[in-house]
Amino acid sequence: MENFLSRKELEALGLGECGEDVLIGRYAVLYSPEKLRLGNHVRIDDFTVISGNVTLGDYIHISQFCGLYGGDAGIVMEDFSGLSSKCSIYAVSDDYTGASMTNPTVPAKYKPHSVSMPVRIGKHAIIGCNSVVLPGVTVAEGTAVGSLSLCNRSTEEWSMYVGIPARKKSERKRDILELEKRFLEDRMHG
Repeated sequence: MENFLSRKELEALGLGECGEDVLIGRYAVLYSPEKLRLGNHVRIDDFTVISGNVTLGDYIHISQFCGLYGGDAGIVMEDFSGLSSKCSIYAVSDDYTGASMTNPTVPAKYKPHSVSMPVRIGKHAIIGCNSVVLPGVTVAEGTAVGSLSLCNRSTEEWSMYVGIPARKKSERKRDILELEKRFLEDRMHG
C-alpha cells in the first residue's frame, strides 16, 4: 500500500479542486472535502485534519498532526507557504467568556459570540511546529513564525515572529524570491 492516496482515490474524494502532483497521506482526515481547493504540488501528511473552507495554493506542505479549521470564513495558504508539525490554524472559535455556549453539538443560536473570521497565510510564510494561528489573522508574505508561537494578531511582511503572543523578533531575508525565480525558470525549461 502506498503512503499517499492515488490519483484515482483523490478523484473519488470529491475535492472542490485538485491540481497536479497532489499528495495526501492515507491517514489525513478531510471533513467536507468538497470545500477543499488544492493547487499544484501540494503535500498533506498523515494525521492532519482539515475542515471547512480551505484553499491551498501551489508548492504547499502541511506536515503531520496539523489542524486547519476553516469553517465558513475560510483559510487560504498562498504559494510556497508551509506548516510544520502540530500547527493549528483556526478561522472559527467558540467564545470562552461564558457569554455563549460552546462546542459543535450546540446549535449556533446558543453561541451568539462565536468567532468566524478568515485566515490568510501569505506567500513564502512558514509556521513552526506546535504554533497556533487564531481567527482573523494574516500571516503576511515572507513571515516566519517560530515554534510554539501564538499568532493572535496579523504580522508584517518579511519578518520573524516568536512567542506567546507572537512578537516581531527581526526582519527576514528575501533571498527566497531570487531562488523562487530560478526554480520556476528551471521547471519551465526542464
